[in-house]
Amino acid sequence: MNTETLERTTDIQSVVADLGARAKAAAQGLAMASGEQRNLALTKAAEALRANMDDLLRANAGDVDAIKDSGKDAAFVDRLTLNAERVGGMADALDAIAAQDDPLGRTLATFDRPNGLKIERVSVPIGVIAMIYESRPNVGSDAGALCIKSGNAVILRGGSESLQSSRVIVDCMKQGLRAAGLPEDAVQLVDTRDREAVKLLLHSTETVDLVIPRGGRGLVSLVQKEARVPTLLHLDGNNHTYLHASADIEKAVGIVQNAKMRRTGICGATECVVIDAAIAETALPLLAQALHDCELRGDAAARKILPDMTAARDEDWDTEYLSNIMSVRVVDGLDEAIGFVQAHSSGHTDAIVAEDKDAARQFMNAIDSAVVMHNASTQFSDGGEFGMGAEIGIATGKMHARGPVGAEQLTSFKYFVHGDGQKRP
Repeated sequence: MNTETLERTTDIQSVVADLGARAKAAAQGLAMASGEQRNLALTKAAEALRANMDDLLRANAGDVDAIKDSGKDAAFVDRLTLNAERVGGMADALDAIAAQDDPLGRTLATFDRPNGLKIERVSVPIGVIAMIYESRPNVGSDAGALCIKSGNAVILRGGSESLQSSRVIVDCMKQGLRAAGLPEDAVQLVDTRDREAVKLLLHSTETVDLVIPRGGRGLVSLVQKEARVPTLLHLDGNNHTYLHASADIEKAVGIVQNAKMRRTGICGATECVVIDAAIAETALPLLAQALHDCELRGDAAARKILPDMTAARDEDWDTEYLSNIMSVRVVDGLDEAIGFVQAHSSGHTDAIVAEDKDAARQFMNAIDSAVVMHNASTQFSDGGEFGMGAEIGIATGKMHARGPVGAEQLTSFKYFVHGDGQKRP
């Protein structure tokens, strides 16, 4: 390591250590704040986003311009891009989160012991959360809002491509905190493009209580390899929609068209359609017509029906395209469909389209994904659509939280034990 590299690393270490110390102090203040204060911070931050929309859009245009010659695909650019409607949606999400019930101080359970002790399990904040995400600048406002609501301080490390946008968003969040008399350090930004900062956050065991990564396999793999802090993983969305033999074909085509094409670059998009052989000859041509802007990559049975379809390769079954490409698999019945989806799903969201309720129930029980749907587009796999106002991600693990992670999922609990002089024999 040369002198310049050593100096740079030492400087970043100091920056991350300072962010952690300030976040830890802010978390204590935020945990003691009233629900009314935290809600006021959110509504004032929403006002700031609307008032500073022009500044945010200019900053975002700078971010987008900076990657024009980088070779990033259209889906990446779409995730990075903000417009008036999207900024308005960010502000609306903050108001929606503020309107929700307070996730803190809830009595989750009570136990009355024979010795007279009364024990309560009560919801409390986690503490300091490090949110590491890629490209989508709106994740900063969603994560900041959910952490404020749940009494947690958050350190945001967004994608380097969205740094200009993130600065404005975090400033708006700080305006809200300031207006509510809460510590501004409850929402902080790692204001550097240096990737060393990510590793340092993952090693910050003394100040960070939980790391949440939201991005592609590369980011998640880095977190799995480097993290010394507990993590809540948000893996990729290799999602499937299975058209059962009992499916209403018109309904099925509409669902799949929306599940794939509404927004191809989000993690809730369907990447593979699985079709029962009993309806494939009827359903597949109609589906191809509805998905005329989407490249279909099919297995041999699918290409026998549509000979011009691109042949799927083995890797297609495990690919999250985030683009207008979708794989097609024809199966002989429910059991084969379940086996195929189980083998290739990333555990995010899978769906069945079926009028046979028993078949739907069997599929939903068998598929081991965080979200399983019946007769609905996989793009509903979203915290806002689940009534959470927004989400910090879709957790695909099985510990602590699973599926869309809102404010309630960002709490832990502790036990309050009330006595009257009891002594243990």
